[in-house]
Amino acid sequence: MLKALLWDVDGTLAETEHDGHLVAFNQAFAQLGLPWCWGERRYGELLTITGGRERLLHDLRSQPWAPVDADERAALAERVHALKNACYARIVAEGLILLRPGVRELFDDCALAGVAMAVVTTTSRANVVALLDAQLGRGWSARFAAVVCGEDVARKKPDPQAYQLALDALGLAAADTLAIEDAPAGVAAAGAAGVPVVVTRSRFFPETFAVAPIHPAHAALAAGPSLGDARGWRPAAAGDSGRIGLAQLQHWHSAALPGAPNGQGAR
Repeated sequence: MLKALLWDVDGTLAETEHDGHLVAFNQAFAQLGLPWCWGERRYGELLTITGGRERLLHDLRSQPWAPVDADERAALAERVHALKNACYARIVAEGLILLRPGVRELFDDCALAGVAMAVVTTTSRANVVALLDAQLGRGWSARFAAVVCGEDVARKKPDPQAYQLALDALGLAAADTLAIEDAPAGVAAAGAAGVPVVVTRSRFFPETFAVAPIHPAHAALAAGPSLGDARGWRPAAAGDSGRIGLAQLQHWHSAALPGAPNGQGAR
């Protein structure tokens, strides 16, 4: 029985990577006078590394102007990351990043049905607060029974630690929950924790399974382009609701439980 939805944030709740984080990183580089700029293609490559600070440190190794000393590089990455988060907060406060289609409606479905929700992300808590304050109001945390962020874990996705912490906080078995993810690292993290996954593809991960050798496609119960559109999903969504609602997620979840007559997965 499905008792809780576990939500990833970046790329899943909103297209924060393309419309927010990438823009904010480049604003921070410019404000600090650094000869550094990430294009869309390069940023997409860097998304295989989980965590903004970790991306900065990784890319600094390839920059000819970067400090040679590791401690100096780490200090620079910390400075850039702090400024980038401030830039990101301004972007979301201005309403430039909206929840993806179908997300708000699914929140409401869960509230009506008494299905718990949790945030399970390894982005920073400040970034989560900035986005959800802007989109749901300052009382947004009352909607979620647990909120696990990057500061709460020692190991980021694809490690399962964030999901394990969320399950502990909810007091639920993994099989009673369902994760909503968009990226290979998140799919891998949920799968390693035993949490079933539905994938809503995002701008930087339009074909999650085609680019995800770290985790097999059959780990997802279903995959599709948007929670706001029932077309283009594998397996096909039932009915004509026009979006992916809680009833559809419950159907995919129950069909995948051990002993279900027609076990399925996104293949």
